[in-house]
Amino acid sequence: MAKKQFKAESKRLMDLMINSIYTHKEIFLREIISNASDAVDKLAYKALTDDQVKVKRKDFGIVIVPDKTARTLTVSDNGIGMTREELESNLGTIAKSGSFHFKQELGDEKAANKVDVIGQFGVGFYSAFMVADRVSVISKAYGSDEAWMWQSEGADGYTVTPCEKAGAGTDIIMHIKDNADEENYDQYLESYKLQELIHKYSDYIRYPIRMEVEDYRMKEKPADAGEDYRPEWESVLEWKTVNSMVPIWQRQKSKVKKEDYDAFYKEKFGDWQEPLCVLHTSGEGAVEYKALLYIPSQAPYDFYTRDYEKGLQLYSSGVLIMDKCADLLPDHFRFVRGVVDSPDFSLNISREMLQHTRQLKVIAANLEKKVKAELLKLQKDDREKYEKFWEAFGMQIKVGVVSDYGQHKDLLRELLLFRSSAEGKNVTLAEYKDRMSQEQPYYYYASGESADKIDRLPQVERIRDKGYEILYLTQDVDEFVMQALGELDGKKFKSVSDEDALPQSEEEKKAAEEKAEQGKEMVDFVKQTLGEKVKQVRISKILKSGAVCMTAEGSMTLEMEKYLRKIEGKSDIRAERVLELNPDADAVQALRRAVEAGDEELAGKYAKLLYGQALLLAELPMEEPADFAALVCELMK
Repeated sequence: MAKKQFKAESKRLMDLMINSIYTHKEIFLREIISNASDAVDKLAYKALTDDQVKVKRKDFGIVIVPDKTARTLTVSDNGIGMTREELESNLGTIAKSGSFHFKQELGDEKAANKVDVIGQFGVGFYSAFMVADRVSVISKAYGSDEAWMWQSEGADGYTVTPCEKAGAGTDIIMHIKDNADEENYDQYLESYKLQELIHKYSDYIRYPIRMEVEDYRMKEKPADAGEDYRPEWESVLEWKTVNSMVPIWQRQKSKVKKEDYDAFYKEKFGDWQEPLCVLHTSGEGAVEYKALLYIPSQAPYDFYTRDYEKGLQLYSSGVLIMDKCADLLPDHFRFVRGVVDSPDFSLNISREMLQHTRQLKVIAANLEKKVKAELLKLQKDDREKYEKFWEAFGMQIKVGVVSDYGQHKDLLRELLLFRSSAEGKNVTLAEYKDRMSQEQPYYYYASGESADKIDRLPQVERIRDKGYEILYLTQDVDEFVMQALGELDGKKFKSVSDEDALPQSEEEKKAAEEKAEQGKEMVDFVKQTLGEKVKQVRISKILKSGAVCMTAEGSMTLEMEKYLRKIEGKSDIRAERVLELNPDADAVQALRRAVEAGDEELAGKYAKLLYGQALLLAELPMEEPADFAALVCELMK
């Protein structure tokens, strides 16, 4: 029989089907199995709506047979099958979808939506040519006495000839290519590889996928075996169902045990620890979906690196579409792992990527709310577990507050934890607020390497003596978080190092002005001595018993300077440093006496000594540590 040309009549279009649409050759098996599932679905639907169709759901299935000798891979279904006209129409016209046409023919939109066929574009079948140099399709339509064979070697056309087939359904016979320089086509004839691909992409096809797989069993003990007989094992081939069919997220929550959730998580995501919590949820209405989300108990080793890829596994009607769909998770919840399954996604032609649609945004927004609610529930009901979560992923929540110009701060604020001076442990902002007295003007915070070190900072003393609680910031990002938060219920977040951290009475202001005036000569001398090392020297309003400290003027704080130095790797990033002197401290009075006595050499040494002490207290790098050590030794003579 003469070859017929594809109605598309374009070798270029066929080349596009084979070489450009799909990024991974292994996708072909997913596409062929999905088509087989669609064919079974169509017959199953007819059986429900037509009394003349006498088939039972339990009899449906898909069979896969690799033949290494003939180099063929056959995928067979006992679905609705195709007539000669349908073979020519569906397979002879590239991008003609029989499944899409079937849904259109139903007429009733509600009925069409109930038929959960996967195919939309009519190109999935042609993915077989990525791994096969010849494809044969033997099909017999349900209720017909005739069977037909469609054959093609690619863009050059196809033939349709009569043949024999016992029952209704379709066999796709792919003649696998020989290995090329960089392509191993033999693997698609290996049982283990086919099982791996089925498990990866088609594990939740609702009909059993059966294969003959290798198994091992103990040989029968010979009748004449002696006492020293050792049992022997033998390899056997057995027909087995190799897909799960019903995914755990499709089951009723009441019928799924914690052990089942945990086992699925460990197997699916390769974590040896149990998850902290599980979120099994669904959505109905305009967008239908089911989701199974997990919050891990520890961060992956690469979580805080650029190499980490966020995303949920995305299924459409039980078929894996994307292994990591980043668009379903905001960055601040990038630690969440799990799956989302929906028949409503608008997929691109290869079914490997999503088109950005309203449905996708709706599901992503719903999941974000669900994750936050689950975390708040954990925070309230199981604080110990929440603290474990915070240890692993608290940094990510803080980064989420800061990112996108603070766009997510209101969403994430309730999840934040900070070390408290009053409690000696982590507290939420709500817990801090509940303990705060009415007269307290601000939410106070102080920054440092650790809570113990912050506790000994001289600028902390006056706030603590007032009985006010202080939040201890010990991570690089914390001060950025405070700036992003700005205020809570009308009260601002305030650093203990700010001059106006404690409002002053008129008497206190007058006393401070007098001290500043009395210390003006000393302050000017110190500034002249230190030069560009500091932006300003001033008589401090924030020190109580400590002699000296370093603060910053402007929007960049000292902690921000340290953070930016670390991530940018630049030594020239500096906050506008202010050296604060306590005029009541003995050391500062000694400096003042030296200045007033005109002993510039001694006064200069005192100024440098106090500057070095301020650097040490602020945990800032000292320009010349050897000179500082020598200066201390000299003054001790």
